[in-house]
This record gives sequence, structure tokens and C-alpha cells, in this order.
Amino acid sequence: MTTTTAQGGLSEEQLAKFNKDGYLIIPAALTQSTVSALLTETHNMLNNFPIEDHPLTRFTTGDSTDVEHVGDDYFLESGDKIRFFFEEDAFDAAGKLIKPKEKAINKIGHYLHGLSPPFAALIDDEAIRKSAQAHGGPVVSPAEIARSIGFQDPRCLQSMVICKQPEIGGAVPPHQDSTFLYTDRPSAVGFWYALEDATLENGCLSFLPGSHRWAPVERRLVRKAAGKGTEMVDNDGPRFPNETEYDAAAAPEGGAKDELYVAGEVKAGDLVLIHGNLLHKSERNTSQKGRIIYTFHVIEGQDREYDARNWLQPPEVGFTKLFL
Repeated sequence: MTTTTAQGGLSEEQLAKFNKDGYLIIPAALTQSTVSALLTETHNMLNNFPIEDHPLTRFTTGDSTDVEHVGDDYFLESGDKIRFFFEEDAFDAAGKLIKPKEKAINKIGHYLHGLSPPFAALIDDEAIRKSAQAHGGPVVSPAEIARSIGFQDPRCLQSMVICKQPEIGGAVPPHQDSTFLYTDRPSAVGFWYALEDATLENGCLSFLPGSHRWAPVERRLVRKAAGKGTEMVDNDGPRFPNETEYDAAAAPEGGAKDELYVAGEVKAGDLVLIHGNLLHKSERNTSQKGRIIYTFHVIEGQDREYDARNWLQPPEVGFTKLFL
């Protein structure tokens, strides 16, 4: 199932599989020259960001109330900037950085799609088509994929490079992307590009197929009402994109058991689409191999509310339109 349509959207078979499983792997969505250019850009950023005045903000992922989420201004004001967030295990017990800075970063975010030309090109339809023509690869267009899925006004609201560093790359527990990027009703879809091979050894993603159909978005990461920081709260809004195709009563007996997850090993250049309600996770990277990926998320801009409680707030120009 490797071929998108001539326009760069999903084929009927691909769309059916995405709707059934909640995720879809599209092999060789990026040419190797594009992968190389994105890795060069990533390494340039990692090597050259100034650490002298960095607040050494660390990033923790989780969706339970007992997880202390990152919430300083450096994080909360990153929606229109490129900022660098450290792995927890890059520091010793005394808080001293024990890894070279370029080997200590968990992720870079959250406006690469607006400020980094190589990454911005991935949502530029004209650039995508020119690259495919020049290198003989397929046209894989995020705008056309969003159209295939049913978006009326897709908006890219955040983008990240996630490094999953050798030896210290942290595990990410089961979560749903709409917990962190909530619209009323939920609409988030992730576009996840492997820039290096992602394997069981270095912490590839694992998915619970079909869980988007029965796993409600029960929690939200929001800005604290009083003071700085973020917190997990109960979601008092809609928990599914609609009530006709989704039903919590369809959950398997015993719920989201570990043995139901399926590993998603991918090659550099592959694209993974991830439904915002889908349960997915990744394990710790204890290997000597890195696992650099690039991901951005799209939400529906038409007839959806993106409220001021969300940790990520839009830049002055608004979230980036995919349909121009």
C-alpha cells in the first residue's frame, strides 16, 4: 500500500485502512535527498543553538495527573519560535548537564514549519511537486492527504523534531494527540516523518489499532488558570470527532492491554499518519542509535473551537493554512 493518488492524496485503499486502524504508514514519502537536507538542518540547529542563556527546560510526556508537565515561559511561548527542550536523563542528580548539548535534546519546537525553510517546504505543495519531479519520487502532499481525510480547512498548529537520543531517549507512555491539541470537537491528525530508521531497538512507535474508534479524549493538557504552568484536567467537552462512527462501548474487553499494541518499524523517509484519538506510545532508546523524526499536527479550522485553555496558543498570524 505504497502509492498515493496522482494529486498526492490518499488512495481509497489507504483511506479505508487509516479509518479502520487509526494510523497509516506511507513508505518513501520523502526522497532521500529531502531526508538528507532535513537531517542537515536538524544537526545545524542542534550544534549551533546557544546554551549559555538557555533555561535548560526539560520535556516530559505523559497524560496522568501525577506527571509534572513542562510549563515555563520558554515552553509556553514557543508556538511561534524554534526552541530546544532537553532529555531528563541528560542531567545528573545535581542538575548538571552530563551530555554534549547536541546529544542532550529531546525535541526542537514548535514553529519549524514557519521559520525553517527545509521543514516549511514539507507543507508547501509547489515545493513538494517540484521535488518529486526533480527526483522521480511520488507526490505525497499533506494538503491533499488532509483533503482525503475530510478536512475542510486544515491548519498546521505545531511542528517538532524529536531526537530520541542514544542511551537516554525517554519512553513515551500511551497517549492521544488530541489530549495535547484539543479542538471542540476533536480533530487533530499527526504527520510523522522518520528521518532515521525507527526500530524496536531505538524506540519506534507502537499503535493500538482501531483504538481511535473507542478511546475517548478524557483529559486535556491546559494552561493553569492561576499562575504559570500546565496541568492535566478532565475534558468536559466532546470526546470523539462525532457520535456516529465512534463509541466508547466498542472497547475490547479489558481495555487498552499492552499485548494489543503493534510495533510500527519504519525506514527513513516513511510517513506515518496518526488519528488524534489513537492510543500510541514508544519505548526508551537504550541503544547506540539515534531516532530523529519530524512531526507536525493539523487541526480542523472550520466549525471547531480551539480555546484559550490550550497550552499552545496561535501566533498573531494564526495557525498555518494548508489550503491556499
